[in-house]
Amino acid sequence: MAYRLRRNKSVQKSIRKIAAEQIDKAIAEINNESLNRHEVVHQVRKRCKKLRGLIRLVRPNFDQYSEENAAFRDIARELSFARDAQSMLECFDDLLDHFVDQIDPDAFTPLREILRDRRDEVAADEEGLAQQLENTLNHLQEARTRVDSWKIDETGFPALAGGLQKTYGRACDAIEVAYADPTAENFHEWRKRVKYHWYHAKLLRRIWEPMLKPQRRAAAELADLLGDEHDLAVLRETLLSDPERFGEGADVQAIVGLIDRRRKDFQEQAKPLGRRLFSESPSRLGRRFEGYWNVWREL
Repeated sequence: MAYRLRRNKSVQKSIRKIAAEQIDKAIAEINNESLNRHEVVHQVRKRCKKLRGLIRLVRPNFDQYSEENAAFRDIARELSFARDAQSMLECFDDLLDHFVDQIDPDAFTPLREILRDRRDEVAADEEGLAQQLENTLNHLQEARTRVDSWKIDETGFPALAGGLQKTYGRACDAIEVAYADPTAENFHEWRKRVKYHWYHAKLLRRIWEPMLKPQRRAAAELADLLGDEHDLAVLRETLLSDPERFGEGADVQAIVGLIDRRRKDFQEQAKPLGRRLFSESPSRLGRRFEGYWNVWREL
C-alpha cells in the first residue's frame, strides 16, 4: 500500500495498513545485507518521519499518539549520529560549489579534511553502527506488534480534520515567528511543520489529485529550501562549537560568513513560497479538503 489513504478502506484500516507497510519496509532494509549501512540509516529515519506524519493526521482521535510519536522520534534520533556527519560534509561541499566563482576552494581544504575525518570516524565504527541498527530493529518489531491495536475514535473526514487543521495552523504560526525572529531554531521549527503538512498532502492526494498536486509540490520545495537552510545552521554551530577541532582561524570565519549569506538566500526564497502555501486559514483549508473528500468517497 502506497503512502496514501484509500477510498475503499476506513480511516482506521488505512492508518494501520500504511503504518505496517512503513515499519515492514524499514525492517526489510535493516535486514538487507546488500544495502550500504549508512543508506539504511537514511531510509529508516525517513520512514520514522513518515510514520510521525501519519499519526499526526489523526492525533486528536488517536489515544496512543503520544506514546507512538515518542517511539518513532527516539528511533530516528538514535540513528542521527550516523547521518549527521555525512550531511555536514555534503553541506560544506555544496556551499563551496555555490560560491566557487568568489572564493578559492583550496583555501578551505584543511577544514574539509577535518569534516571528512569526522565522517570517517563514524563510518569506521561498523560494530557500533551494527549494534545500533540491531537495537533499532528490535524497537521497530515492537512497534509493529502494536499497530493492529491502534484505535481511531472517529470515522471518515472527522477523524482527520483536527490533525490536518492543527498541523497546518502551526505551520501558519511558525512562518510568522521565523521571520519576526530569524533564529536557526525558529526556522527549524517552521521546517518541521511544513514537512508534516507535506506528508498530509501526500496521504490525502487521491481526494483530488489535480488540485492537490501543486500544493504537495510546493510543500516539498519549501521543505527542501528550509532543510538546506537548517543544514547550514547546523554546520555553522558545529564549526563554532568545537574550536579545539576546527580552530578559530580566518578560514572558519570566512566559511561562517558564507554560511550566513547562503542561509539568508534560502530564507528569502522560502518567504514568498511559504506565504502562498499558508495563505488560507486552517478552518478554510479544512472545509476545502472536506469537500474534496466527500466527493471522492461518493465516486
